[in-house]
Amino acid sequence: MTDSRKVLELAKQNNGIITTAMVVEAGISRGTLKYLSDTGSLERASRGVYTLPEVWEDEFVNIQSRFKRGIFSLETALFLCDLTDRTPGKFHMTFPATYNLSGPKQEGIVCSGSKEPWYSLGIVDLKTPLGNTVKGYCAERSLCDVLRPRNHTDVQIVTDAFKQYASRREKNIPLLSEYAYQLNVEERLRAYLEVLL
Repeated sequence: MTDSRKVLELAKQNNGIITTAMVVEAGISRGTLKYLSDTGSLERASRGVYTLPEVWEDEFVNIQSRFKRGIFSLETALFLCDLTDRTPGKFHMTFPATYNLSGPKQEGIVCSGSKEPWYSLGIVDLKTPLGNTVKGYCAERSLCDVLRPRNHTDVQIVTDAFKQYASRREKNIPLLSEYAYQLNVEERLRAYLEVLL
């Protein structure tokens, strides 16, 4: 099998999307991506991200492949966790505290910085609406994040997210309480849970 066919096969296995990192990891030359892009077999969605021509562009994947240290958070994570019906107008991402935020901010991303251990707390793989996998905060972490006053999340979004979460069978209240303790929003969480549970 030629390198070109390998790249196209990898893209098919990954919902029609391939990144430069995936190609390098497979031991294939980066030049193969350029060749496939020049011949129309792949389309360049953004820096380092290519898609098969028949595939819809997935903005979540594009953004995360450009800003690999960014974790989808707040309202964007609520959307990916299926806790809100509102499609994010702007993407929210959390980065390590020492990360230079000028690049993502220029792209219109709402950024926050976070120190360890809070940055890594609750990172999971989430599915985008197009079925691709990205890194975001789990439902429990995201619910605690939107309770923090500094995040200025719309009260209606917070209320709806908690209602959705309370109606789920797979909710994890002990984990939610643990994250609330670590993020110092226990009292705010208690107010929501007393009403909903």
